[in-house]
Amino acid sequence: MRKRTILLIAIVVAAGGIWLNNSPLLSSRPAGTPAVLAHRGLAQDFDRKDLGSDTCTAERMLPPRHPFLENTIPSMEAAFALGADALELDVHPTTDGKFAVFHDWTLDCRTEGKGETRTHAMSELRMLDVGFGYTADGGKTFPFRGKGIGMMPSLDEVLQRFPNRRFNINIKSNDPGEGEALAAWLATLAPAERASLTVYGGDRPVAAVKAALPDMHTLSRASLTRCILRYAALGWSGYVPEACRRDTLLIPINVAQWLWGWPDRFLDRMDSVDTRIYLLGPYAGGGFSQGLDDPQLIDQLPDGYSGGISTDALDLVMPVIKRRFGPPA
Repeated sequence: MRKRTILLIAIVVAAGGIWLNNSPLLSSRPAGTPAVLAHRGLAQDFDRKDLGSDTCTAERMLPPRHPFLENTIPSMEAAFALGADALELDVHPTTDGKFAVFHDWTLDCRTEGKGETRTHAMSELRMLDVGFGYTADGGKTFPFRGKGIGMMPSLDEVLQRFPNRRFNINIKSNDPGEGEALAAWLATLAPAERASLTVYGGDRPVAAVKAALPDMHTLSRASLTRCILRYAALGWSGYVPEACRRDTLLIPINVAQWLWGWPDRFLDRMDSVDTRIYLLGPYAGGGFSQGLDDPQLIDQLPDGYSGGISTDALDLVMPVIKRRFGPPA
């Protein structure tokens, strides 16, 4: 009986120690405002029902709420002006050694061009109309046709236009050679410039970037899975696994609440290893979740939350963030 009592006391003490180590009582983190990652800047929304990987989303555009087109300089300017802290953009290599900022694998959906984006020179891509294919009424009208001519930028143009701003660069393939080429280009930047960037996408190109530039923030499905599983096993102790260090993590809001120390102790630990956290919408199986796009989800954020969120609906969620948390610092 005495041994059982001692064992029970030991279990209670250990459980209490784990609880205390992961409670906000040991965090001096001040209340703050969420950092906001705008996915593709300010983009036109679209019907997501039965969405496939090759669905032409420009053909199922919803009635426009604003005049901007994704992955363009004006869209990025508007997103930063609304209060975004960081932007996500998509890149493809071009035949003349540039990286075009454009979402789709092919040109046929959004533009009047044809074929794979990567089989063209940047000089050709600049001539296209990136608003050509957008329609909200099944092709009866095209409200952005003629308004996106010459608006596909290159990655170097974006970074020159927005120095010292934070960007998540999405590689659209799973080709390690593309990761090596992007790493070679990123290596020409000063370390301080690279520090504001994250590269994410397919496991193989992201691994190639990380191998060439260990100082880069990166994210892939494989790296996220490694981090979450190892933190689930070890995070109770306060230890941050190597797989979670100097990275960027996109975490569904309904998964985050189960992480050791969420929110304050978890954010403290990730800050200490230079890892950036952005919450997504709820995970419901399948691939990555959508952004935190429903304004009602903002009210589910912890009080004083100072981590990040990712959204495809910046114009809808930013007013709610400002109402609940106050204007960005």
